[in-house]
Amino acid sequence: MKALTRSIAAASMAGIFVLAGVSGASADATAPVVKKVALTPEQKAAFQAAKAAFQAARTARHAAFETAKSTFANAKTARDAAIAAATTKDARIAARTTFKSVVTSMKASIPVKPVPPVRP
Repeated sequence: MKALTRSIAAASMAGIFVLAGVSGASADATAPVVKKVALTPEQKAAFQAAKAAFQAARTARHAAFETAKSTFANAKTARDAAIAAATTKDARIAARTTFKSVVTSMKASIPVKPVPPVRP
């Protein structure tokens, strides 16, 4: 009885896989074919301008990161020196607070990541 049940289960699973394969193949055959179309001169010029603007924004963002790195290094050095020279707890807290405000303003000065243009 167990052998009969197993053979029926195997046959039904094979049938399901065959039907799924057939339906998948028919879906692939009826899928529409998308052809590339040539861009008009206006579209091409607009796309080239968008690419140039993207490159400029990316370059500006990288430059802002480099500036922020040097600003962060200078602020960290100044914070460490102020903490080392501080004689009271309030002076150390003030040095840390100043450092945090410099870091916050530095983060705000970095432009958002530019979105690359999409070909029309």
